[in-house]
Amino acid sequence: MQVWMANSFFVQTYFNPDEHWQALEVAHRITFGYGHLTWEWSKGIRSYVHPMLFAVLYKVISFLHIDTPLFMIKAPRLFHSILSSSGDLYLFKFSYVLYGGHVAQWALFAQLTNWFMFYCITRTLSNSLETVLTVISLYYWPCLRVNYSNVSPSSRHWALVAAAIACAIRPTSAIIWVYVGLMELFVSRDRLKFIFLEVVPIGFVVLGMTFLLDRLMYGSWIFVPLNFLKFNFLSSGGDYYGTHPWHWYFSQGFTVMIFTFLPFLVIGIFQSKNLKLSGLILWVLVLYSVLGHKEFRFVLPVLPISLAFAGYSLAMLSRRDSSSKKRKKTTNNRTKSSWKIQLAVFFLLTTNVPMAIYMSMIHQRGSEDVMNYLAKEAQHGNVKNVLFLTPCHAIPYYSTLHQNIPMRFLDCSPSEVKGFLDESDTFMMDPIGFMSEFAKNWSQPSHIILFDNEEKHLKDFLFTHSFVERKRFFHAHFKVDRDLQKSVVLYALLDK
Repeated sequence: MQVWMANSFFVQTYFNPDEHWQALEVAHRITFGYGHLTWEWSKGIRSYVHPMLFAVLYKVISFLHIDTPLFMIKAPRLFHSILSSSGDLYLFKFSYVLYGGHVAQWALFAQLTNWFMFYCITRTLSNSLETVLTVISLYYWPCLRVNYSNVSPSSRHWALVAAAIACAIRPTSAIIWVYVGLMELFVSRDRLKFIFLEVVPIGFVVLGMTFLLDRLMYGSWIFVPLNFLKFNFLSSGGDYYGTHPWHWYFSQGFTVMIFTFLPFLVIGIFQSKNLKLSGLILWVLVLYSVLGHKEFRFVLPVLPISLAFAGYSLAMLSRRDSSSKKRKKTTNNRTKSSWKIQLAVFFLLTTNVPMAIYMSMIHQRGSEDVMNYLAKEAQHGNVKNVLFLTPCHAIPYYSTLHQNIPMRFLDCSPSEVKGFLDESDTFMMDPIGFMSEFAKNWSQPSHIILFDNEEKHLKDFLFTHSFVERKRFFHAHFKVDRDLQKSVVLYALLDK
């Protein structure tokens, strides 16, 4: 737990908009009465289950009167780090019951040193909580044990509860549970009981409670999983945010996440001969590869399982050396790792630790820094109105600012009209033309935020309208999916 709690303070960069806009922003609106709801909430394709956790946290912070900029920024990740630590515990327990304590220790080592896990797991993404619930559920499934007939009957109940909650938070989690559920059905001796006395009642209760919560929050009967399915699978709505080739997870996405643990993963799969779990990893990667829109975080739930396989190969490497030394009857009581295991650990640490530090503390930190700065300024009454001239959702919003002042960003809601250009696209194509029209009817902001690659087009416009550069924040050394955005620039209106 201490590792992830420290990590929650360590992570200072911006990764994915959903971390703020689909969790904290929604929770802030629930608790404090202001905050932006993106178009997904008007379409009813998001459940309030995940944001409600942070709404409760915000309520506690508000009740204690400690809702300062520091607490509003750090508390949600600290809270998520506590949830994340349970994933480590259950990964250790799962590896222990499958392979023994020695492998469990190395699996935990892999989990704690993998750069992407460090970078992502404490972020307030629904995928992070889905990952934790996935590991917890896998631990309880009888079909994944070697001697599944000796597992307590209640174990499967806990597995189903965790799986159902994961599906309530992210309906796509069902991809994992279809695979595991069919496997359980195949080995189970009481199949009818499994389906009608366990799956159906537990699923009905958990999803029914979710249904009621969404009814309360939306104000009407909304069945989120169905709307989610229609948008992302039946209409390919997710493709609006970009598509990747079918092999992306295998050639780029998941290989980047597993990083230098990849050879140990492959070796561990062959050594362990655990076809059930290795098949689950392949199943998830293949099914997500069918979808056009792909993101790293979508396959995060199978990363801990993969790291457990990597831990298995490391444990075998360490154990072979210990066995070799016993055969030689050495007099040294302390078991020393061989040069092979030492080299493996050195290799993994020197490749993953720098990557984790760079991505967590340096790459794309400008988005966070500019809003952290504005939050402090707004607390002292120095911010009246903010305009964001950035790709939409590229900067945190009210959940970080925590002041109910007017703010405006460039809209990027998807349209059913083919070829339609949203505000964000129109601005990126012609910044000067867009702003010339926009300024005719605007309520002049006190502050404007934009990236340096848009700033170069708008310097004269900003100067003409009495804006001066107030602060510049480093953002990135290399581009991600757009032109290089080296810095985030904050302009302020001159006092007249």
